Amino acid sequence: MTVRRGKKLSISIQEHMAIDVCPGPIRPIRQISAYFPRRSPTSPGPASPNPASSPLALSPGFGASGTGGAHLLSPLLAHGRPGGGGSLSLTSSVDTSVEINSSDSDDCTALGTLEFELRYERSASELHCTMLRAKGLKSMDFNGLSDPYVKLHLLPGACKANKLKTKTIRNSLNPVWNETLIYIGITEEDMHRKTLRLTVCDEDKLTHNELIGESRVPLKRVKPDQTKRFHTCLEHPPPLPSPTTMGEALRGISCYLREWENEQLHSLEERGRLLLSLQFLPPLSLEETEEEGGGGGGGGGGGEGRRSGGLCVGVKRCAHLAAMDVNGFSDPYVKIYLKPDLQKKSKHKTLVMKKTLNPEFNEEFFYEISLSELSNKTLEVTVWDYDLGRSNDFIGGVCLSGRSQGDGLRHWTDCLRNQGRRVERWHILTNQLPRGVRHD
Repeated sequence: MTVRRGKKLSISIQEHMAIDVCPGPIRPIRQISAYFPRRSPTSPGPASPNPASSPLALSPGFGASGTGGAHLLSPLLAHGRPGGGGSLSLTSSVDTSVEINSSDSDDCTALGTLEFELRYERSASELHCTMLRAKGLKSMDFNGLSDPYVKLHLLPGACKANKLKTKTIRNSLNPVWNETLIYIGITEEDMHRKTLRLTVCDEDKLTHNELIGESRVPLKRVKPDQTKRFHTCLEHPPPLPSPTTMGEALRGISCYLREWENEQLHSLEERGRLLLSLQFLPPLSLEETEEEGGGGGGGGGGGEGRRSGGLCVGVKRCAHLAAMDVNGFSDPYVKIYLKPDLQKKSKHKTLVMKKTLNPEFNEEFFYEISLSELSNKTLEVTVWDYDLGRSNDFIGGVCLSGRSQGDGLRHWTDCLRNQGRRVERWHILTNQLPRGVRHD
């Protein structure tokens, strides 16, 4: 395209976005860095272009017609041309683009950093999360400051059930918390498959709290009984795929993947933790019965039951239960069955704990049964939310038997192999209702 004298130069928006912003010929730009030409560090000095003296030929053969406007060529075209001191080489142009892109995509300076410590106590099944400090947080308020706090979640799982929160530091971009939050009932299996999400938010009293940034740490990086310190950069949460932003061909695939992810999350939904103790008491001899006076019932079994032996089930406590009521709490209680139960006499219930997600029961129940019969039984433990005047809500449950898997199988076999010893273990409550459980 050439421009004749006497005619006004008109360039479309497409051509304008494809040409160099500096005076010179119209050339396609292949890199965004060419919009911002810089002089080479080895250049003797900036050359001031004179548009009036340079020809206004815009044809593609301009480079061969003369050398008067050689210093006005784009950096990509001037590479290797002698005398082009005022132009950038291809290498320097690429280096410049890398520097610009890396600085623009650096979320560390934009959102801030977070420093914290993690320690897993294997004997107590506890995860200690110590929030130390944050630096250079993004300002979220009109005064140029923020009111930051940290929320913790264990993924995957029920977010409301396992959410922990620190105190709020007012008007600070460099808050110091020095606060330890403890997760109870964390097993070694959880440490291998769980991820800890740390979210830094700005608290607003009149409006919704705003998200500043988050960081995710796989718990498998933490070794048992060792404290590990982390210094991470806050990042934006990963965007959720939206079918409306995709093409027609990908829209159906996106919907299918979203439904599949929802089914996976629903099947793996956790409703909290339950601490159970199992102890099989072997039958006592006549002499041992007389010494104990027939009173060693193991939690309410009576002298006759203790003399024949049986299973003692201890319901200790629950942790991080799912909230089933509108007030954000639950009124939990525990029911246990030893099945198959033809005579309908194996049901036991604990007391109801009002308005709590971390109840402590400390109740024991005794089943008079022999070891050979117990090996063919299944212990069903379910946690319910008590509702006055309507059916109770199912929170979660777990089954222990020789046909179970994971922690349930290990707990059951340890109890049968170690007669007379009390075996405690944490169990994950799932949202799957065991077969035959009735709503009452």
